Amino acid sequence: MRGKIVLAGLILSLSGAAATAQQAAAPIANDIYCSGVVSSEAIPHDTLVISGEGSTYKITFQEGDYVFINKGASQGVKVGDQFSAIRHTEDYTKTEWTKWQSLILRKMGTLWEDEGRLRVVVVHPNDSVAQVEKSCNYIQRGDTLLPFAERPAPPLKTDVKFDRFAPPSGKATAMIITGKSYVSELGSNDIFYVNLGSAQGVKIGDYFRIFRYTGTQHEYSYQTKRFAFDADSWNGVQGYGSSPSKYKWDNTPREVVGEGIVVRTGPNASSVLLTFGLREAYAGDYVEIE
Repeated sequence: MRGKIVLAGLILSLSGAAATAQQAAAPIANDIYCSGVVSSEAIPHDTLVISGEGSTYKITFQEGDYVFINKGASQGVKVGDQFSAIRHTEDYTKTEWTKWQSLILRKMGTLWEDEGRLRVVVVHPNDSVAQVEKSCNYIQRGDTLLPFAERPAPPLKTDVKFDRFAPPSGKATAMIITGKSYVSELGSNDIFYVNLGSAQGVKIGDYFRIFRYTGTQHEYSYQTKRFAFDADSWNGVQGYGSSPSKYKWDNTPREVVGEGIVVRTGPNASSVLLTFGLREAYAGDYVEIE
């Protein structure tokens, strides 16, 4: 009997694992609705969060809070309407992690953060009350509101067949320009933005392979400049080894570090979820469509 109980528990455990695997077959809602996007398209800025309950002492609003919108029945707003809150953001540190990072990002467009989803509960003639049903970060006064639209959740593939020595795909290549919230070091389940978008044929559900070239003498992580290349004679100490002759960076094997799936696109940029990584990826790493 005891063996049967254990076996039954094992079956239940395996069933739970299978259910978890099924649930993980697509990006979760946060990956889809909190990814943000870099876009060169004009965004309407006429519907806004203007205040909220507790505004005499609160400067941000979270899930469950009530906020006020600058449009009402006279502008066609109805109880039950849903809005997505977004916000234009900039990297106020102005520190470039990789060469030409700021210039390329400007050419890609404007980075819009997803801040959350609101549902209208009370409508007045020229303003409305909405409840924050989902907050990615926080809602604040001045956030832009767009009519909520469902976003596709592309299927994920298994990483069992991930090839760390994959040859070039021969398809379009680009670069990781920055991560969500302007982070420069990325791991699994992080969002990052690349300078290739719908105008170049990228579609939601496409996979990008992340790689870097060896021997370029370009540092990705924070370290002493050229440390890995000068360590053989650093401070006069020998013994770390060096190549007896120079080799070309584009004639050595690439280092494939991970892959990610496209969850949103702009004309010249894509939002990518890093689904699998052998190690950290960085702004400045290259990507190619698989």
